[in-house]
Amino acid sequence: MIYKKPLLLVFALLVSISMYSQIQVGDFTFTHGTEIEDNSQKIVRIAGEVDGKIYALANKKKNYFIKVFNSSDMSLISTNEIDLSDFKDRSIDFEEITLIGSKVYVFGSVYTKKEKTAHLFGVEVLSDGKLSTEFVKIFSTKVTKKREQGAFYFKDSPTGDRFLIMHAALFDKEEVIQYEIKLLDENLNTAMSHIEKVPFEDRKDLEFTISDYDVSVNDDVFLVINESFRDRKTKTNNEKFEVHAFKSANGYAKEVIDIKFTDKEIINCEMLANKEGKLHLVGFYSSVRKNGKANKELKGIYAASIIVATNEVERLNFNEFDYETKVKLIGERRAKKGKDVKPLYVTHSLIEKNDGGLILLSEYQLIVQGQSSGIGPLAFTPITFINNEIIVTSLNPDGTVAWSNVIPKKQKASYTTLSLGIFGFSNQGNFSVSAGIMVPLTVMGKGPEYLSAMPVYHNGKLTVIFNDNTKNYGVTDIEDIKWLGNYNKAVPAAMTFNNDGSFTRLDQENVEKFQLILRPRVYYRTSPSEYIIYSSRKSKDKLGRMSIN
Repeated sequence: MIYKKPLLLVFALLVSISMYSQIQVGDFTFTHGTEIEDNSQKIVRIAGEVDGKIYALANKKKNYFIKVFNSSDMSLISTNEIDLSDFKDRSIDFEEITLIGSKVYVFGSVYTKKEKTAHLFGVEVLSDGKLSTEFVKIFSTKVTKKREQGAFYFKDSPTGDRFLIMHAALFDKEEVIQYEIKLLDENLNTAMSHIEKVPFEDRKDLEFTISDYDVSVNDDVFLVINESFRDRKTKTNNEKFEVHAFKSANGYAKEVIDIKFTDKEIINCEMLANKEGKLHLVGFYSSVRKNGKANKELKGIYAASIIVATNEVERLNFNEFDYETKVKLIGERRAKKGKDVKPLYVTHSLIEKNDGGLILLSEYQLIVQGQSSGIGPLAFTPITFINNEIIVTSLNPDGTVAWSNVIPKKQKASYTTLSLGIFGFSNQGNFSVSAGIMVPLTVMGKGPEYLSAMPVYHNGKLTVIFNDNTKNYGVTDIEDIKWLGNYNKAVPAAMTFNNDGSFTRLDQENVEKFQLILRPRVYYRTSPSEYIIYSSRKSKDKLGRMSIN
């Protein structure tokens, strides 16, 4: 690896408290706005920027607030608590905030026991940050009971003028998975809608996953279904890996694209639909033993490409990890024995390269729940989030591996919460909806937002920014990396990748004693070359911009 320590690191300026409002270094320009005086509420999501204003979500304990900032100097204009009206004497739970076209919306859900229905409402955020009095009902989905009410999942469109929402739930007695998916325009009108019950038999070791869902620039909607089980009689592993496609050109009629293979099991999936009419599916796979049992550990990375117009599976590649990558992940001794990688890596980002290939970032993520203290539902439970090394895999346009490398880091953050409702409804038995690297909003503001990383791909070059321990200056060997345990003392680090997969590590030379610290999980991309960021340190908070020339 190459290590470089310049006199002024470009990323140091991103988080330092400086008397300058703008600094230009190389291709990066960094600015910070005025200090946010009302900083008792921490920003956990930047919804977007429109009409000279930036809209952000903040929380304090169990309450959520909309903060509106001036785009020019990023000064705070207003703060308004999100107070959703009651629905049939039941409180509406806040779910999400987003910018659709030129309008900002918040969404809230409620379950009604009598009708056994999961509802979702959308309400517009006015220019002053207050909520409109008009609530738009988007979902009224029949479920079986509260325990099986499922959950809502949200995704922005690449064009920014559509919003995709999915509700998914397990119907245990009926032995079906139900999903309902809707595509909304900026006025919350439904552009497409589909509801389906996917049956399954009560087979031992059955695993059913909605691995990913997305919307393309052409407003086509895709959903990836992965079902896996072992047939004891035939001693075979049965894998169903298919895409449910809903294309705007075909009136959103459901089409099924079956991706066939044998003797392998899909572990996860990241999907990307590009402008050229290709649908890419990338993720980890495991091998299958002779007795039909899947090993579950990661053998390597698969890459599938589908021609959207014809539903043709153009190619499917299975790429095993190379020896050098496995040494970094599991050590030389285990790599020499041919051991596979532990299944603790979740997909972080999938980026399309300028040459038509792809870059997959996959991060080690572990959530540790400690022993509770207290009585019953009021017991408090310590939770630790761990985000360690990132596997970076660059794929050629034909699906083969161009290069692979590992970003060495060790990060953790802990907090204490009520035991009740820690992780939501993303998993129910053997049914799950993949949420990738996302952290629930209820957790944000408590430490995990300082973890993970912020990838930037510009002019054919990948740079990954993250918080690190000062003791890791110049360290590129994963065996020598020390923990970032106290994120309040974090400093920025950056890895810039070269064409051959080697990287240049950049570290800050002169650390300010009380400098602001970047929160890599809280940012908003306004254009291919500009990001709105959020940096803070205890009682000091600022929005800022990172622009790339």
